[in-house]
Amino acid sequence: MLFDRVLIANRGEIAVRIARTLRRLGITSVAVHTPSDAGARHVLEADLALQVPNYLDIEAIVGAALESGAQAVHPGYGFLAENAAFARRCAEAGLVFAGPPAAAIEAMGDKIRAKATVSAAGVPVVPGGAEPDDALESWRDFPALIKPSAGGGGKGMVLVRSAAELPDALESARRTARAAFGDATLLIERYVQSPRHIEIQVLADAHGHVVHLGERECSLQRRHQKIVEEAPSPFLSPGTRARMGAAAVEAARAVGYVGAGTVEFIVDGSSGSYHFMEMNTRLQVEHPVTELVTGLDLVEQQLRVAAGERLAFGQDDVRLDGHAVEARLYAEDPARGFLPTGGRVLLLREPGEPGPAAGGRAAVVRVDSGLAEGGVVGSEFDPMLAKVVAWAPDRDSAFRTLDRALARTAVLGLVTNLPFLRALVAHPAVRAGELDTGLVERVLPELVPPAAAAGEVPGEVLAAAALAFHAQPQGDDPWEVTDGWRMGRPAWTTWRLESRDGVHAVQVRGLPETSAEILVDGESVPARIRRGDGELSVTIGARTVRYLHARHGDTLWLGRDGAAWALTRHLIGDPGDRPGAAAQGDGVVRSPMPGTVLLVKAQAGERVSEGQPLVIVEAMKMEHTVTAPCDGLVAELPVQAGQPVDMDAVLAVISSEEL
Repeated sequence: MLFDRVLIANRGEIAVRIARTLRRLGITSVAVHTPSDAGARHVLEADLALQVPNYLDIEAIVGAALESGAQAVHPGYGFLAENAAFARRCAEAGLVFAGPPAAAIEAMGDKIRAKATVSAAGVPVVPGGAEPDDALESWRDFPALIKPSAGGGGKGMVLVRSAAELPDALESARRTARAAFGDATLLIERYVQSPRHIEIQVLADAHGHVVHLGERECSLQRRHQKIVEEAPSPFLSPGTRARMGAAAVEAARAVGYVGAGTVEFIVDGSSGSYHFMEMNTRLQVEHPVTELVTGLDLVEQQLRVAAGERLAFGQDDVRLDGHAVEARLYAEDPARGFLPTGGRVLLLREPGEPGPAAGGRAAVVRVDSGLAEGGVVGSEFDPMLAKVVAWAPDRDSAFRTLDRALARTAVLGLVTNLPFLRALVAHPAVRAGELDTGLVERVLPELVPPAAAAGEVPGEVLAAAALAFHAQPQGDDPWEVTDGWRMGRPAWTTWRLESRDGVHAVQVRGLPETSAEILVDGESVPARIRRGDGELSVTIGARTVRYLHARHGDTLWLGRDGAAWALTRHLIGDPGDRPGAAAQGDGVVRSPMPGTVLLVKAQAGERVSEGQPLVIVEAMKMEHTVTAPCDGLVAELPVQAGQPVDMDAVLAVISSEEL
């Protein structure tokens, strides 16, 4: 018998997604939230919500579950999902943990122990060494991959190509592992050249039945973080799929697994040989692609297994139908090295059904999202905002459907990776299925071309922004209407618009909503603008383009086809010290992302060289070293370790003159 009430020990898109299944099953959903998350979407969509100090506070979450009358706890992924102590504490409190037994979490959570366990069960593993038995400093088989033993999600993984790189790589990996997982133990493995990352979804009940639900191709990664995932893999033959599936089932059996889990393999793209990497003892971020090709709701299956039910199907009943692909939407700026971003969601558009696909069968678009208009995205949590997922009868149709869905997605108010995702899913190698975990890094200049990296704004977007500002009354006085009215003929109004690549001047005259003119390459061109529900229809000459738009103070956001631009009104006489506006080489060192100062590696009055590390800023467990932009003396150093900083906050000022 299923539960009546379940507490979701998570936030964001996965909490919203779990609540959706609970609602369908008629189960009351209980959300938890921190003070800063009180108005978050997952709170608004739950039937009941309780405040906790943070999402890692085991006692507070167990207490909330008991107070709410919940019978079970679903951990989602991240936070406490793979915490054996949390699973045990739930059991002590009489709560059912919708996940595997604590012993299975411990066995697979330690990568070193996991490799030994599955190897004993006959599953192939990658050759390597591990602490404390092996001295990693003496490793000489390069290239090699360093991993935190207690880690997951690619955090702390470092690729080392030579013995000279090893000491610094070990130091960095230990620091990240200790900060992210509370355990600095590392292992090292031989790096597989041209590797593909392919994982198998397994499902097991408490009665000894274990099945696999096929594979997911997760090779499109950047710095070991997945970006786009698909099911099934375009690489595996039916025979290899069956063998890898059987190996995954044996790995799960080896630890007495119960629930939904994922066995990850590294696959040689040339030979097809595969080796066990790790097992994730939880629901995966990319689980929707498996759901779309199998027709199974994995959250429902987790709940049924947790309630003691037997699996209602066997391995022979599992069928893979069509193709599904998922793209992860992040609050990050590809043009600035994928650094985390933040801001208030001023306007949100998420795609609906795209219509028929190949053969007349309807394609499906699914969005798992934690976003809501008016919500604030900060540096406190992981930068993933949503997942856009598409299903179609065949792989090519699925990718085309996903691209159309991404084009109809808009998040105005903060920078996201949407344009990067569109470029990635359209890349010829991706469309051909010629994937490996290094592909994204190799083709990055194609995915983030120089113009995008420089922050260049297309001329027609600048023109649209100038018209939008021109059409907005600057006050209640009719004499303040910016139509350039004069006796005889309207005068030109110059709008100075600031973007990351500088300040641009655009001249407009007349009434934009009826009859205006705009200077384009020195020539006067008729222009008009019409406003709708969050939309602008901009006509310049004979060309009309529709934009989504939102305004915050003097900044106007425009969005189109997945791309977004922020243009700020730049007033004559502005000192030019708006965040991000300082010229290169001025000695002002700013934070590249919102986060926390981890280390300060210089001091006021110290002489530094160009490129010398000054401050390490950490956000979402990712470190970024900020360096000196020029030779000189540290004139100002207004930050200290542990201090939170906003994006573009001043970290230091380097003076080329003697202090």
